[in-house]
Amino acid sequence: MLVDPQTHSLKARLRRVERVRKLRAVALIAPLFLFLLITFVIPIGSMMGLSIENPEVASVLPRTTDAIVDWDGIGIPDEDILAAFMADLSDGREARTLGRAAKRLNYEISGFRSLLLKTARKLPAAPSESRAAALIDIDERWAEPIYWAAIKRASPAYTDSYLLAALDRTRNLEGEITLAPENQRMYVDVIGRTFWISLVVMLVCLVLGFPLAYLLASLPTSRSNLLLILVLLPFWTSLLVRTTAWVVLLQSQGVVNDLAVFIGLWSERVQLIHNRTGVYIAMVHILLPFMVLPIYSVMKGISPTHMKAAASLGAGPVRAFLKIYLPQTTPGVGAGCLLVFILSLGYYITPALVGGPKDQMLSYFIAFFTNETLNWGMAAALSVILLALALALFGVYNRLVGIDRLRMN
Repeated sequence: MLVDPQTHSLKARLRRVERVRKLRAVALIAPLFLFLLITFVIPIGSMMGLSIENPEVASVLPRTTDAIVDWDGIGIPDEDILAAFMADLSDGREARTLGRAAKRLNYEISGFRSLLLKTARKLPAAPSESRAAALIDIDERWAEPIYWAAIKRASPAYTDSYLLAALDRTRNLEGEITLAPENQRMYVDVIGRTFWISLVVMLVCLVLGFPLAYLLASLPTSRSNLLLILVLLPFWTSLLVRTTAWVVLLQSQGVVNDLAVFIGLWSERVQLIHNRTGVYIAMVHILLPFMVLPIYSVMKGISPTHMKAAASLGAGPVRAFLKIYLPQTTPGVGAGCLLVFILSLGYYITPALVGGPKDQMLSYFIAFFTNETLNWGMAAALSVILLALALALFGVYNRLVGIDRLRMN
């Protein structure tokens, strides 16, 4: 079958035009893609890598790392492992790299850093007796298997110890996952506390934000715009300034206590700061606009004729609101709840300034390990837990929204 040359030429030109359009579209989104890659994907990937990377001991004590793999965890390692250990200590002392391994082992057992550096300083050039006796003579702690087990746990180049510690778990001498010692179990409680505070803040914001959004959507445009400016006003003030303002307002001699005592709300001044109450008040104030705006945007698109039609069919105001109006607001309510909850999960400044020791959330400990102890592995592991919580919540929300769309269709 013969093809018209003009038709073939036209198809070629159309394909060329379509290809140019696609290249233009790619060129337009390329800067945004690169921005997200550099500022979002790569940092998160690096953070997730830090939660399992474990190069310190393997790079500083390479002979020990290779030899201790076959140790059964019973008693003191044999002379071959001890010889490798003492040779690594000698090399590390000369190269001045022992500090890296000592710092990593100190995460396993407190005081391991001083033990390792002390042993390296007092290490005999050629022990006259067994190497085990020589090490025990330097420090009796080398007779305890837990120190050798800590070296074995920290030896692999990649480890799950940080992630396990973030869930109050550890590995015993046999390599089985068990509960961490009681004095080291705290992160599951912190995760639960973070989840609970975020849930309460979300619910309070919903209770306060839904009527406010309804009022904004019901008022004439001139009045609703004025109120909307008041809702957006906190965005023009620094988060740190707003939190500090609540510190001033909620203290024992602050404005809130003065006003409450003056009007007789309570007879004696109460503690509203450095406790959970202050955290709730400050976080709700800061996050309330994030609940109001999504709900308001959905309510603004709901036609008033729906309620009038329900009334004409005999439905009362309450029934019409519950059956007709409220279901149409669920996308805004869901988006607002998800936004407030995820933002609450990562809050750090407000609980740190307004809350007490028992009110600190997961982000506080991430900052502590990052800035104070420089334990990047533990900070990354806690960050991965926080990221997993946020992704899980987003997945649940996405699934619920999908179910609602299917029902509507």
